[in-house]
Amino acid sequence: MKDNRELKDLVSVGPATIADLALLGITSVRQLARRRPRALYKRLCVITGARQDPCCEDVFAAAITQAKDANLPREQCRWWHWSRVRKEAAGRDRLRS
Repeated sequence: MKDNRELKDLVSVGPATIADLALLGITSVRQLARRRPRALYKRLCVITGARQDPCCEDVFAAAITQAKDANLPREQCRWWHWSRVRKEAAGRDRLRS
């Protein structure tokens, strides 16, 4: 089945995220599906020369997961779901240190 979705069709992806993705050379859902949120976030910080809001990584996670799975549960399409996941992982990492 051919996926005809555009970036603007993804939940949590608005004009600012589309602009960020364009800076990263990503213009299609297919391209996005092959990327990793943390790597995109770090690269965006380098390109812009500024630390971006960490929620940007969460938006990337939501978008990438949707790009990989068109039938993703609605809750996982929202960036704040991925914010919780990121924060929980950071907490576990701190406990291991």
